[in-house]
Amino acid sequence: MKTGIVFEGGAFRTIFSCGVMDAFLEKNIMPDYIIGVSAGAAYGVSYASRQPGRNLKIILDYCDDKRYMGINNLLNPKNKCYYGLDFAYDTIPNKLVPFDYDEFDKYHGEFYAVVTNVLTGEPEYMKYTTADRNNLILKATCALPILFPNIYINDTPYLDGGLSDSIPYEKAFEDGCDRVVVVLTRESGYKKSTTSSTKAMARAYHRYPNIAIDLVKRAGRYNHSLKKLRRLEKEGKVIVIRPDSTEGFSRLERDKEKILNMYDEGYAKGIDISGKVAEFFAK
Repeated sequence: MKTGIVFEGGAFRTIFSCGVMDAFLEKNIMPDYIIGVSAGAAYGVSYASRQPGRNLKIILDYCDDKRYMGINNLLNPKNKCYYGLDFAYDTIPNKLVPFDYDEFDKYHGEFYAVVTNVLTGEPEYMKYTTADRNNLILKATCALPILFPNIYINDTPYLDGGLSDSIPYEKAFEDGCDRVVVVLTRESGYKKSTTSSTKAMARAYHRYPNIAIDLVKRAGRYNHSLKKLRRLEKEGKVIVIRPDSTEGFSRLERDKEKILNMYDEGYAKGIDISGKVAEFFAK
């Protein structure tokens, strides 16, 4: 028996997932396999390192900090990213809100982050280890088009994993998981659409035609993935945890009351379903 948890991305909407993570830590639920996309991976490492409250502290303490995110970072020729790359991926985890690398090393399972190869447009699944003290893999999985530069790993450019595999539950099953929990950051019934801004972004990536294709096709792929996930849920092969509503909650939300409320909802849902998950994992 191999158990797995999948964490969808969604920038600050992932604070819902952080509440679920902290509830699971309280109930001592830790799977054999974790895979995350974008913020789902960036925050998921704190779950594997058993640091409840760490993600919430980072978001509440730094969501208004211009060093963390803001247009000035994007305009800075040494940064070229909406987030302060060094501040978010080095200063915070290595100095201000320390990531417990030693505790992460004690995690008995595997932790993967999804990234998108800019040249091929295909997803790649990179194993996160504590050798990555600059958190390069986490930068790559979070690298939103336009808001981030390409992130290079071994001379290959990468962008956000959500472009090519937004909800990687199929990868979890391919890697041998028998029981999978999927934590989403959108409510039931949500459907993604291809907006005019998405089409404009696709045109901006004319030098990378496969990324342009990913952008245009992402909504259809995402909705198809949700449809299959609902079927697996009905068949009892997965447990899906999702917020009741994300209406009015921005992916770059700065309202701390909204952030805390979303976290609290995730925590409450995590506590409520923890018994079911423990039984599911024990089958």
